[in-house]
Amino acid sequence: MTRSDDPARPRTGAAVAALSLGTLLNPLNSSMIAVALVPLQHDFGVDVTAVTWVITSFYLASAAGQPLMGRLGDRFGPRRLFLFGMLVVVLACALTPFAGSLAAVCIGRVALAVGTATAFPSAIALLRPLAATSGVGTPRLLGRIQIANTSGAAIGPVLGGALITFLGWQSIFWVNVPLALIAFVGVWFFAPRDAERERVPLGRTLAESDIPGILLFIATLTSLLVFLLDLEPQPLWWLLPVCAVAAALFVWRELRTAHPFLDLRLLAANRRLLLVYLSFAIFNVVYYSAFFGLPQYLQTHGGYSAGVAGLLMFPLAAVTVVVTPFAARAIESVGLRPTLITGAIALVIGAALLAVAAATTAPWVVLVLTAALGIPYCVVSIGMNQALYSAARPEDSGVAAGIFQTSRYVGAIVATTVLGLLFSGGTTAGSWLTAVGVATVLAVVHLALLVFVRPGRAGRSGRAASSAS
Repeated sequence: MTRSDDPARPRTGAAVAALSLGTLLNPLNSSMIAVALVPLQHDFGVDVTAVTWVITSFYLASAAGQPLMGRLGDRFGPRRLFLFGMLVVVLACALTPFAGSLAAVCIGRVALAVGTATAFPSAIALLRPLAATSGVGTPRLLGRIQIANTSGAAIGPVLGGALITFLGWQSIFWVNVPLALIAFVGVWFFAPRDAERERVPLGRTLAESDIPGILLFIATLTSLLVFLLDLEPQPLWWLLPVCAVAAALFVWRELRTAHPFLDLRLLAANRRLLLVYLSFAIFNVVYYSAFFGLPQYLQTHGGYSAGVAGLLMFPLAAVTVVVTPFAARAIESVGLRPTLITGAIALVIGAALLAVAAATTAPWVVLVLTAALGIPYCVVSIGMNQALYSAARPEDSGVAAGIFQTSRYVGAIVATTVLGLLFSGGTTAGSWLTAVGVATVLAVVHLALLVFVRPGRAGRSGRAASSAS
């Protein structure tokens, strides 16, 4: 039988396509909201600090959910978890458009985050059985998942802007319903069934899910965010000791429990993996500072509508789609580390160039700026995914993938908090320049960190994945 006649290959392709679609939903929903912030402010009569919680609630739930979902996938099976997550997405996105308050929208976003958080860890865990049954290399399949994960965030503002212009902010929830249903059907019919697992009592499952650790993690981040976002008119100083105590208890809990939510011992034992997480988190602070800040600045200061602001972000998506295959081939030809460092240099340049928008928001200028930002986004994103895959042990793949996504969300939370603070006095050219300055400094820190990331065997797996892409 020839390779093209292998009946397992069409099933594998359909399964990976469905998994990719499900994986796309989380970054897509994290980015579509960028052009909806101003319309949400107007509809619910809230300020920029309050509307920040629409983003922050999503990322808090995602940051807590990703590692937990990776562990639940290992326990109950990644296919079952993926199917469950898509049903949660359908339910959340069918109901949230009818929300009567910003708080209700935030609750809907939390449910959406929990549902979409199942996709990436499940997809990573399903790659090995898919590769084993089809004969297609795992790096090749990983490359397809990575492209979907990278493209989802890039196309969000364009799609979101168009939907909001014609159908209102509610449509950025409705669009998820058919997408999640398609992903559900594809995985139901084409993904390999989960292997039989030991039946475990619910109490033991909850105990091994480290619910106290998750609650302490959320308490630490939430208390810090509330303190930072409520600095005016009077800081809530009592939140600082609450944050410190919650953080200390979280570290104590994670080091003592046999099944930690965030395996701090795993990170301490794997310096290369820790550097991957740290550099990826800082990269996302820089990226999301521009990604969420620029649409707000264009709408509030530049006077653009949500639809036009989304279109002006289109080069980011276009460059990502075009450059991603070249970035993958660059990893193959020159290696992972040189490619990552090149992307980091481009990130410093792209962040610094955003200062031009303080002088002019002419359409052609914004198009150039977003195009320049698209290059480091796709190069660093696909490179860091390859570095993660090579640095983590196969038996830790689900948990490692979850922590990787958590580092993304922590970076996004920091970015939105910084923007909320800087824009609280008004989205002006001065506040934009300050945001750009912070982002540029962090981009330099990110570049310095990558000098210490040693890909090791990532060079081999990266080359394999690149040739597959």
